Amino acid sequence: MEPATSAAPGTEQGGEAVPSIAQIQNLLRSKDDTSRFVGLALLKSVLDHSPDLQKDDGIVQGLWDCISPKFLGRLLKSGSQPGQDGSQSRDMLDLAVAVLHTFTVLLPETARKEERLLKKIPALTAAVLYSSKETTGVILETLLSLVSSPEGAAIFAQLGLDEISPLLEIAPEYQHVLPILQWSWQLGPSLVQDLHDRARIRLNIEQGIQALVSAFRGTDGTSLLEFLTFLSSLDLDLIPRNPPWLESVVKLIRKLSTNRPSAQSRSAYTNCAGTLLLLYPETMPNLLFRGEPSDTGKPFSFLFISLVLVDIRATLPSLLDKLNDPEYAQVSRRLTSALDILTAFIGHLIAWMEKLDSPEDGTAASTSDALNLEPDLMLKLSKSIAETISVTMEFLRDRWDASVAGAHGLHREARAGQAHTSSGSHMTLAWDSKGDNATTDPLTLSAIRAIAMWLRDDDGDALREQGAGLMDMLLELYQSSTSGPTQSNPQGLDYRLPILTALEGILRTANGIEAFASENGWSTLTKDLLGVLSSASDASTMLPGDCIRGTRIVFVLDLVMDTERSTPEQWMDVVTGVAAFDAPDDPAKLREQELVDFLVDVVWMAAKLLQGASEGMRRRYVHSGRAVRGIAERLKSAIAPASHSASELAEAIKLLDSM
Repeated sequence: MEPATSAAPGTEQGGEAVPSIAQIQNLLRSKDDTSRFVGLALLKSVLDHSPDLQKDDGIVQGLWDCISPKFLGRLLKSGSQPGQDGSQSRDMLDLAVAVLHTFTVLLPETARKEERLLKKIPALTAAVLYSSKETTGVILETLLSLVSSPEGAAIFAQLGLDEISPLLEIAPEYQHVLPILQWSWQLGPSLVQDLHDRARIRLNIEQGIQALVSAFRGTDGTSLLEFLTFLSSLDLDLIPRNPPWLESVVKLIRKLSTNRPSAQSRSAYTNCAGTLLLLYPETMPNLLFRGEPSDTGKPFSFLFISLVLVDIRATLPSLLDKLNDPEYAQVSRRLTSALDILTAFIGHLIAWMEKLDSPEDGTAASTSDALNLEPDLMLKLSKSIAETISVTMEFLRDRWDASVAGAHGLHREARAGQAHTSSGSHMTLAWDSKGDNATTDPLTLSAIRAIAMWLRDDDGDALREQGAGLMDMLLELYQSSTSGPTQSNPQGLDYRLPILTALEGILRTANGIEAFASENGWSTLTKDLLGVLSSASDASTMLPGDCIRGTRIVFVLDLVMDTERSTPEQWMDVVTGVAAFDAPDDPAKLREQELVDFLVDVVWMAAKLLQGASEGMRRRYVHSGRAVRGIAERLKSAIAPASHSASELAEAIKLLDSM
């Protein structure tokens, strides 16, 4: 390719003649390696000192096309075989790396994604083994640029562990290594469809992290812990399963959190712990919360959770002031992780106490691998958790009012609209966030999870009544939830199960029942319930999660039903909806126990509503009652006669017959 322009031969620059572009191209096209090497050296010098040429995509592309890929590849490998003159081989490697780095920066984006450049990724990675410290830095900068595209990331992601081990070993010394790995493992698999290749990438990730843990031994591990949070963004099939490095990572978290951590370190261990608890809910809580003593003599679990609780209480009250600050994203991310840790700990605490209360064979709690908390420490921790939950609810109330309502409890139809300015649209209140809203903020979901777990299982009415003050927010978030990303909910945040968990506690108070009624909670939940029931007609497309949610809805509504002496007329819509259900009678369609449990619960709910109805109302709904009985009979005939579900259906039929 002829260049669009070229420097004239003999042009002076710095007292020396500058070769023309044509001369450099002729040298690069030569069959003689010495001429090619001279051409590369001249090329690097000219490009480094010619800003105008750097901006000319045509010239840059033309020069790149003149370089022999095979010759460049031999130069990259020259350092591995120094021969008689190691310094000369090192010079050839340095030049090859420098040229690649230059073109990685200057080539148009389309050219940077072509195989001609991306195929150098394996050789660049291997060259780290025998390059100087300065050249290693240039190699890493080049790799970081190449793997920033899915095409380059896919090539790196499919390298074997032995091929990337040079990078893993130097990760503690060079800050670019971890981003290279993160982008490769995160972006690369999007272009890899073969299941075998994806399984190999998952194994590379698992073994690669194990090698990183070994490499970071002797350091504080801050950067490694922060790096591990990328696991939450991987596809499910790429997340390592029961990785052997979890315990080593917990040791890093323990070491970092108990040695006066800096703000950066606190953020790293909090985010890492929160991520791993969500990814490994079966194994991670036992590792992180087990009752091993710390240097102070108190269990580490007590000290760690205390640190997390203090961080939440100290940061949340002032977080509203930072809604429009650049630091909000980082702070809210840390608090989101802290609340995820709290949720996991509450769940672990409840499970441990249940084992203590029910020491059956094989289920007794062991103090060596459980919490090992003395009664006084347990009391302190419970008080601290309760205080933190209260502060979190206060924050949510203020955050919701600022972002959505505009005033406490203001109905959505009465809320102020948005102000449209040159800088964008935002709510009319000055203290609201311009960029985010509470509905799509992950912090909101994590906060509700923690609140829900505590309100359901703690018997204190004070916090449950405070939770009743969030009823408008909870029910509106429930309605905004989706099972996956949508335009209005791009992150696909699903609040429904946590909100149902919270309602299990809140609705045990009079204030909770009153708030639920005033916010049309019955209508909100029954609409979702009937939607789940409708989809249950085709058992093949029914998701287990939907069945579980349906069962939880019935449980929550049962709490409300128990507060009424008779069934209100508006509640009978549920009976009508159940009566219209096309119940499956094929045993093959009722293999999933979650589906059977849900359908049995729905039948029982309809029967209880009919039982609580007045005589006149029952007469008006007599056909619906018969239809519900028919559904119960069909379900009973399709499941195992000796099962508990069949027994419950028989009781429901008996109740319906008694009316």
